[in-house]
Amino acid sequence: MALDTGVTTWLMVSALLVMLMTPGVGFFYGGLVRKKNFISMIALSFLVLSLTSIQWILYGYSLAFGPDVGGFIGNLQYLGLSGVSATATGVAAYPPLVYMVFQLFFASVTLTIVTSAVAERVKLTSFIVFSLIWLTIVYCPIAHWAWGGGWAQQMGLIDFAGGTVVEICSGFAALALAMVIGKRAGFGEYSLEPHNIPIALLGAALLWFGWFGFNAGSALAVNASAVTAFVNTNTAAAAGALAWMFASWYKGKPSSLGMVSGAIAGMVAITPAAGFVTPLVAVLIGAVAGVLCFGMMLLRISRQLDESLDAWAIHGMGGVWGTLATGLFAAAAVAGFSGFFEGNTHQLVANTIGALAAVAYAFVMTFVIAWILDRVIGLRVTPDEEYVGLDICHHGERA
Repeated sequence: MALDTGVTTWLMVSALLVMLMTPGVGFFYGGLVRKKNFISMIALSFLVLSLTSIQWILYGYSLAFGPDVGGFIGNLQYLGLSGVSATATGVAAYPPLVYMVFQLFFASVTLTIVTSAVAERVKLTSFIVFSLIWLTIVYCPIAHWAWGGGWAQQMGLIDFAGGTVVEICSGFAALALAMVIGKRAGFGEYSLEPHNIPIALLGAALLWFGWFGFNAGSALAVNASAVTAFVNTNTAAAAGALAWMFASWYKGKPSSLGMVSGAIAGMVAITPAAGFVTPLVAVLIGAVAGVLCFGMMLLRISRQLDESLDAWAIHGMGGVWGTLATGLFAAAAVAGFSGFFEGNTHQLVANTIGALAAVAYAFVMTFVIAWILDRVIGLRVTPDEEYVGLDICHHGERA
């Protein structure tokens, strides 16, 4: 097929929007930690972007999207981007190279979300090693299962923009990593309050903005699915923000962080369903996500688990709800896929199996990787370094 300049331009713009989400997470997380670790959190996001960019080009893209090997992983046909053309080939109206970079930024933002688990206490060298292993062993296989022709896609899983691949994968990986690395010094003993809420709000705004490319760009075309996903993204974000706000208001005060956390929860949940449901259903999905993820955050706090910035509560549990909701509410009139409420029980079964498999694989494999690394090279900084802060100890800089 000849190259469609409009579609190609849209995918390049969408890729840029998704790229912006990686530093967006960095600023969101950076505002939530103490001042002495502010630079560290933002720097981790840029480190992830750089590491992922090289890993993806060398072999990551091939493992995720290369020809299928046993339903589990891609082969190395695209090693070093061999055969990944900058011109349109086959049935697609855009170059494979554009799709490659679009997916690169998905991988980057997924790993950045995982940094929630190690905020204020991870050794930089250990995190670099962990990142490269995790992308290879955890992210690439799950991406292949759902999007690269793997077993879940063959079974019938539908995941429009990453409910399993990005959200469940990152959230449950963060939970496992937090359990291995342990609590921050002083957690539960004294206040570890956010040092700069306006910066966190700015990071959330960047995420909201970037999510339009994340979801609408996943249509891989300029069509009705892209328009639907665009509208649904904003709709679910708004519903999630309001739902979390009212839920937190019932428990105390309607915090600004609660509102933006709810917006993120809403966008997480609509991600797998973005191009498959109507805007009214997006309201429901986003609202349930706001309340659900707020409740999961409270549960995490009550269990004294220092998954510091709530990737599990928001991305992990929001991703599970969104993937199940896709199986429930997918509407044939929107994009040709029917869910449970249109009589297609198989769609709910396929999405449930896919979600549970992603939960189990991301959690178990991340736990194993982190456990081994912790014993071989250590994941944590020294107590003195943690006390002084990672900005000075790792980067020699002050915010």
